[in-house]
Amino acid sequence: MGDPRDEEFQHKHGISEEFDDDGKPRRTGTVWTASAHIITAIIGSGVLSLAWATAQLGWLGGIATLLIFSGIMLYTSNLLADSYRTPDPITGKRNYTYMDEVQANLGKFSCIACGILQYANLTGFVVGYTITAPKSMVAVQKSNCFHKKGHAASCKFSNNPYMIGFGICEIFLSQIPNFHELTWLSTIAAIMSFAYSSIGVGLALERIISGKGGKTSLTGVEIGVGISAAEKTWRMLRAIGDIAFAYGFSQILVDIQDTLQSRPAENKVMKKANAISMLTTTVFYMMCGCLGYAAFGNDAPGNMLTGFGFYEPFWLIDLANIFIVIHIVGAYQVLAQPVYKMIESFAINKWPNSFFVKAEYPIRIGNKTVLSFNSLRLVGRTIFVIFVTIVSMAMPFFNDVIAFLGALGFWPLAVYYPIQMHIAQHKIKRWTFKWCILQLLNFLCLVVSLAAAAASIQGISESLRTAKLFQFKE
Repeated sequence: MGDPRDEEFQHKHGISEEFDDDGKPRRTGTVWTASAHIITAIIGSGVLSLAWATAQLGWLGGIATLLIFSGIMLYTSNLLADSYRTPDPITGKRNYTYMDEVQANLGKFSCIACGILQYANLTGFVVGYTITAPKSMVAVQKSNCFHKKGHAASCKFSNNPYMIGFGICEIFLSQIPNFHELTWLSTIAAIMSFAYSSIGVGLALERIISGKGGKTSLTGVEIGVGISAAEKTWRMLRAIGDIAFAYGFSQILVDIQDTLQSRPAENKVMKKANAISMLTTTVFYMMCGCLGYAAFGNDAPGNMLTGFGFYEPFWLIDLANIFIVIHIVGAYQVLAQPVYKMIESFAINKWPNSFFVKAEYPIRIGNKTVLSFNSLRLVGRTIFVIFVTIVSMAMPFFNDVIAFLGALGFWPLAVYYPIQMHIAQHKIKRWTFKWCILQLLNFLCLVVSLAAAAASIQGISESLRTAKLFQFKE
């Protein structure tokens, strides 16, 4: 039959140069655009909490955990890249979404279970971002307040107005149709993540050099006054869960791979993007975690910038928090795109002839179309953003819920499904050496997920004692 990606094959079969082998507009993504999307999604503001996580685990546990999860995620992400086309990873039929991959390799039941986990996680992530971005906005206001009135001043402000403003901004950006049109926003967001991480690292380094570093140890926070053995255990489990959660980006990898040019082969380009992104991420995670721990020791705050590990120079803290907000604005859209795509694909399949669903209204400047509006996209995505914003305002403890969702989603989405699809695609026989090694990795990551989920439940129970609906102050 020949390779459907080959230009001679396409010319022979009357396939236009403007379209790919599946009849869709020709994809233009490269290793660099894919890397930008991944980095935007993976290096969230949670990077600034890695100092706290390292403090709970100590030098040995903290560094080992970061490196181990980096290696696991790179390996399983590459397995996922090979499942984009089936049955052959280079010339097979495309799978446009994670659910399509699972259905093609593992069947309908696994596909449904995967969909529930994937979209619950993605929705949880954007709720988490809607909570996190206003924290940085409030941190700017608090930083200026502390600078004027002193560090002991009572500077408390409501997050709700900022959440509403953030939601309005996301309503406008949600009209960006797909990942293809999102590259510019991902690039800006990726640059912002490097910028605020670098500021956090620089401030930590300055603190260490000036001799103000905190007390550290190989095993982290010590059991004693103020912390029991049980609390130490819960904190360690939560820290492992936070690190696993920080590496969780498998939910959007297939959607990103679907933006890549068909030559060279998508799986090869995606593996390069995975390697670039994982190396970049791990370097930043190590710097933020290790330098942050060295700077603050066992008293490391939950967030180096919004938790006011640093107060001065206040203008630099303000700048870093502004960078965080800009990054989260872009990351929200990167993580929400698969949700939008799922809702809109369902509507198109259900009502294929509906004017509301299919009609496009282009906005032109001269002869160039700069944006295209669609009624379904406008209404559906606006409702989604409003829903997310209301949930974020209603439950100030939702970050604990996000940690729980992340813990539950990490194992199946980042480890189990990629491994099982690899076994099915390559027909690896039971009880062979490779099969046993893959299942051992599966089991170990399941244990980590369950432990992190238990720690998250404990955190939720504590938050429920003090949190009040729609009352969110920092």
